[in-house]
Amino acid sequence: MSVYQRLPEGPVPGAMVVKLYHSGDAVRGYVRKVTDPSEDDVIFPGEEMEAESAFRLAASHSEASVPIYVELVEDVEWDPSWGTLIG
Repeated sequence: MSVYQRLPEGPVPGAMVVKLYHSGDAVRGYVRKVTDPSEDDVIFPGEEMEAESAFRLAASHSEASVPIYVELVEDVEWDPSWGTLIG
């Protein structure tokens, strides 16, 4: 089972972030790669996707030594089927 971390105040450049939010009755997400503070973060892809798809995309673009962070907004509650969320 995958392990994810809550988004800290200042994630490290190169980290992948899955932002989960409500879209109608569903939880959707998008993935961004954190860049240097002087640059805009990279969004993969621009449209929303199901949470599971967002986690797969983040894992495929993540560097092995950098954790995948999760940002829960709009009162989204963590679903244990997505993996383990720490922090």
